[in-house]
Amino acid sequence: MKLVIMTKSTFFVEEDKILASLFDEGMDNLHLFKPGSSPMYSERLLTLLPKDFYKKITVHEHYYLNNEYRLGGIHIDNPADIAPKGFKGQLGRTCSDLSMLRQIKKESNYVFLKNVFDCMEFPEEKSNFNLNQLEDAAKAGLIDKKVYALGGMSLERIRIAKALGFGGVVICGDLWNRFDIHNQIDFKELIGHFQRLRKATN
Repeated sequence: MKLVIMTKSTFFVEEDKILASLFDEGMDNLHLFKPGSSPMYSERLLTLLPKDFYKKITVHEHYYLNNEYRLGGIHIDNPADIAPKGFKGQLGRTCSDLSMLRQIKKESNYVFLKNVFDCMEFPEEKSNFNLNQLEDAAKAGLIDKKVYALGGMSLERIRIAKALGFGGVVICGDLWNRFDIHNQIDFKELIGHFQRLRKATN
């Protein structure tokens, strides 16, 4: 099962050090997700990271960064948006509607099924599905290795995602909640939690 780590939606001082440590610990799929931010800040963050890790980073918005920094691909969050003209690399999409999932899978290398559970970082984003709906989608072959569970994913819920047949999980709040960006410098707890997440998805 794939383990995708999504960045916190805002930038913070220790971010590059934490991301570099996570890569050193074996993170191989980072999604750079900073909605509504200036591309300048994403560029700055990328320049602070060792170039060896660029191929493991997927960018949301500011797609030109993919070519400029030779990143691992792009991810389109809005199902109505189309890929940049002539784009040939790894392409992911987000979907929050089971009725659209089959078509969106055809248009991408993988799909994030959004709001599987209530979102931790954005409390207003509630779960779109109940367990029965997800089980039915799995039986119908909609949920498979190409579909990753996004929204409220945590160490405890990885087991549920595995049982439903998801190909991966997208972790955000469950990881970043282990580090207080205003008061902490030490991020050992966050790294320890990442190691537990890796073990659970193997």
